[in-house]
Amino acid sequence: MTTDTHITAPTRFVEADGIRYAYRRFGAGTGTPLVFLQHFRGGLDHWDPSVIDGLAAGRPVILFDNAGVASSSGETPDTVEAMADHVATFVNALGLTQVDVLGFSIGGFVAQAFTLRHPHLVRRLVLVGTGPRNGEPLSDRRVLQVASNPVPTLDDFLFLFFAPSETGRAAGKAFWERRHQRTDQDPPSSLQSAQAQTAALLEWHQPRGERYAELRTIDQPTLVVNGNDDVMVPTVNSFTLSQHIPNAQLIIYPDSGHGSQFQYPELFVTHTRLFLEGDQRPL
Repeated sequence: MTTDTHITAPTRFVEADGIRYAYRRFGAGTGTPLVFLQHFRGGLDHWDPSVIDGLAAGRPVILFDNAGVASSSGETPDTVEAMADHVATFVNALGLTQVDVLGFSIGGFVAQAFTLRHPHLVRRLVLVGTGPRNGEPLSDRRVLQVASNPVPTLDDFLFLFFAPSETGRAAGKAFWERRHQRTDQDPPSSLQSAQAQTAALLEWHQPRGERYAELRTIDQPTLVVNGNDDVMVPTVNSFTLSQHIPNAQLIIYPDSGHGSQFQYPELFVTHTRLFLEGDQRPL
């Protein structure tokens, strides 16, 4: 097992097809690596150290900046499918034959596309705060404005990721402190990356053939997680994922929102480890 943690792991780079991908790999020396795919504009330091270190105790974990995001070179593509192909290029460049994948928010869209387009590379799938293609749209238009703020503040994160209750806000502030512990932070994503990801989000919400049909072709065991009131990707989308992916199971955390895994980090780590390390029986 390595001695590095999310706070101390060095940022590394691997080059493939003209892109220099930034990543951090740490955790146990054996086991199927778990690749993390991040939310809108998020980079290596937008993960919760409690979640990452908790999961790294039993397996290698790999945090990843997709093309054009934060420390990675190139331009961010404007479709989810192109982003998924970059994930495949990155995984192949590391010489990995199979990985587990955890996708959060837009990272969950990319995780689905990656699994559909490169199924031989995926063993198990964790989808957090996310939804299917052409899923139900958000209803609070303030979300778009807040999510687009040039420099997201604590109040922005509290509104977008956490329940408005006293407990939810306290959990959000604790998360904010944890994620700022590292001194050499990944740089913010560029305007180009934000614009391309916005275009990809808009395209993802367009219909393509029979609604949800492609989900039925995902045969990997899948864990779907969300809070009971997600203002970014409405929670009903998590039910849709669990209904249409054949080997899916669903966990909804109470009094929580888009970042439920950051509000309940210890519980999320326990549930995810049981799913990744156990058999396919429900948790």
